[in-house]
Amino acid sequence: MTTKDFVKNFYQEKQNILNSCFDIQSEYRTLVSTKIEELNLDEIQNKKLREIISNLLTDTFYTILLGLDGSSSIGNSQESFKIFDEDNNLISESGDLEGLAYEYFHENK
Repeated sequence: MTTKDFVKNFYQEKQNILNSCFDIQSEYRTLVSTKIEELNLDEIQNKKLREIISNLLTDTFYTILLGLDGSSSIGNSQESFKIFDEDNNLISESGDLEGLAYEYFHENK
């Protein structure tokens, strides 16, 4: 896996979580989608809630990636990490994630 694939997978996971929050058709519904449906929101309210949740997930995933990159803290600690795949191939080391994370999460690549 490349650094780009790693960041892209985080972005795709964010999108999957967001979509699952509003999926009321699936037989494998989430607790969140059930709770949102129970709110009986109109179309405008539903769109606003989706945007709020999307922004929250963007902030969360982006911050985690920057934390792994050493560009942001995780809790009260700020340090960089080297990320390896299961075959011990280097995916990322300090500074590799920040630019790609910005592209995916803030420029909607």
